[in-house]
Amino acid sequence: MLIWIGSVLVGLIVLVIVALLLYANIGVMGAEPGPLQAVRDDPAIVLDDSGDSIVMTPASGGGDEGLVFIPGAKVDPLAYAAKLSGLVADDGLTVVITRPTLNLAFFDLRPLSAFTDAAPGVERWMVGGHSLGGVRACQLAGDADGLVLFGSYCANDLSGTDLPVLSIGGSDDGLSTPEKIADARGALPADAQLVQIDGASHASFGDYGPQTGDGTPTIDDAAMTARLTELVGTFAASLSPAG
Repeated sequence: MLIWIGSVLVGLIVLVIVALLLYANIGVMGAEPGPLQAVRDDPAIVLDDSGDSIVMTPASGGGDEGLVFIPGAKVDPLAYAAKLSGLVADDGLTVVITRPTLNLAFFDLRPLSAFTDAAPGVERWMVGGHSLGGVRACQLAGDADGLVLFGSYCANDLSGTDLPVLSIGGSDDGLSTPEKIADARGALPADAQLVQIDGASHASFGDYGPQTGDGTPTIDDAAMTARLTELVGTFAASLSPAG
């Protein structure tokens, strides 16, 4: 009897593992080739996607500020390269885009240092993420100099901290809706900055095509990239000793 029960339990565990692997790897939203190629062709950006993370650095040399960015669930990390490219080319930031375990941020238990070690010359680090990636970023924020949420909100309470926070939402986001972001406001410090980009949907934060359940964006990719560059670049500058 015990052998039979043990066999059943092992079989159930195997089924769960197989189901999880299938869920995590089927339906991953890939990076649109055009925007990604534009980043690869940009002479102002060095993109290295050969390791555990994707590292984008200014061709002229990295500055003092950096961003560790955690992708949304089942989205190819390279799908965010174009939207974050202005931070590198225009503002001189180093951007490290993580490759979450099983394409899902909550399975990635690595500390922030696992990603910041990719650019040891950076002095001040922001951590941020899109959607589920932002939820994970909130959990790592205690080791960062600032937190940036991209169409996301925190599940853990940071309201009692003095952590600088920038939360960016989209007016047409059908998943991390403006209402959901407002409802989760209490988990952030009192002086957190909340900004809403008019015409932005959930998928506007990356370049991976439309997403089920999302709204219809009215902002184009160039304008979205410019707005993200402006918002995050200004926030990064405020973290410097002279900011």
